[in-house]
Amino acid sequence: MPDDVPLAVEPGRVSMPPGEAVQAAPLAGAMLATATPPEPAGGSLGGPAWNTSMSRWELLYGIIYAAVLAIVAASSAPVHARAVALGAIGVMAPWYLLVGRPHMRSMTGTGTRRSVIYMTGIVLLFGVAASQVPNTLFLCIALLPQCYDFLPDRVALIPALAMTAVGAASVGYWNQGPSRIPTALGLFAAISAFTVAFGGYIGRIITQSDERASLIAQLEATRAELAEVSREAGVMAERQRLAGEIHDTLAQGFSSILMLIQAAEAQLELSPETARHQLGLAAQTARENLAEARTLVGGLASAQLQAGTLEDALRRITERAGAELGIAASFVTEGAGRALAAATEVVLLRTGQEALANVRKHAAAEMVAVRLCYASDSVVLEVVDDGAGFDPALVNGGYGLRGMRTRVDEAGGTITVRSAPAHGTSVRVEVPG
Repeated sequence: MPDDVPLAVEPGRVSMPPGEAVQAAPLAGAMLATATPPEPAGGSLGGPAWNTSMSRWELLYGIIYAAVLAIVAASSAPVHARAVALGAIGVMAPWYLLVGRPHMRSMTGTGTRRSVIYMTGIVLLFGVAASQVPNTLFLCIALLPQCYDFLPDRVALIPALAMTAVGAASVGYWNQGPSRIPTALGLFAAISAFTVAFGGYIGRIITQSDERASLIAQLEATRAELAEVSREAGVMAERQRLAGEIHDTLAQGFSSILMLIQAAEAQLELSPETARHQLGLAAQTARENLAEARTLVGGLASAQLQAGTLEDALRRITERAGAELGIAASFVTEGAGRALAAATEVVLLRTGQEALANVRKHAAAEMVAVRLCYASDSVVLEVVDDGAGFDPALVNGGYGLRGMRTRVDEAGGTITVRSAPAHGTSVRVEVPG
């Protein structure tokens, strides 16, 4: 159970025959204990915090139970009255352990049939004991909170008032004096008023606890859904990343190999030396493709970058494109070169590869120039050819162009494509670095 709600109650005392003293303070303490609704702590119904809190309250109930047994056994009531009271109190223990406790731990809700049966038994057993020995009234300290544990707040008032009435009636009966009857009635009225007033308050606390538990359950469900959505988004992002890597490396390499083999077949009889050179380029491209495939599987940096600097990698792919196409290809750098972030180098390399692949597949160019420029706070890569060109307004762009834009956008850069029919194409990429 959660921590007690602190309340100040002025203790009083009801006079009894010698050896029979019943104080009002324990009753106030009993009602005070009703301000401890069973709220599962930690936001998890049936969780460790709830079980630990419940165990502490069960320890308190056990102490009160043992103390009342001792008080009743030592009272000055007749032997047969003490025997009946002790018997009724003794039955309460197995009744709680076999019926009440399992129901509380199952957290199946208040106001169920089992709850009503349990509390009815408790009221009857308490009535029998209190009718024989008035000091049984001390047991209310442990019993009244259980009314709110097992029943809705309004219904819980019924057994709470019933036990209060039985206890007050027992006090008046055992005092056997008209002057004591007003005291018993006043005690009943005071405790009943306290029960009604704070019963509604406790009901609101229990309602808020239930709402919090429901909200926590909803939040946990939402968190699980968000985790699943995040996982799916991560899987999709990884698929897109791999698709881009495969397109920019393996797919382009296979296209180059196929083109070189076809060109070698055409030159096989006319110019064996040229065919042999083209087959050598195809073999080199295949080896580079194999290296790229291994880096993709291992999640490493590009094989082109592992073999040297970004400038070296761009120079190699530029020269190879020129050799494959049989056209003039040049690569230049401007500005003071510097080390860049690995992700920035990959973006520039992949963009250069895709731009040269488009030259190979579409441009029918006679010249291609690649320029890498280091500015003060950015790096610019430009690929220019004098090929057939195209009208950007009429072309939506294939996967390669979309992939370039996606890579550059993720790097926080910009990409500009300029072209016109019969006037070549220029691809300019600028990224921070």
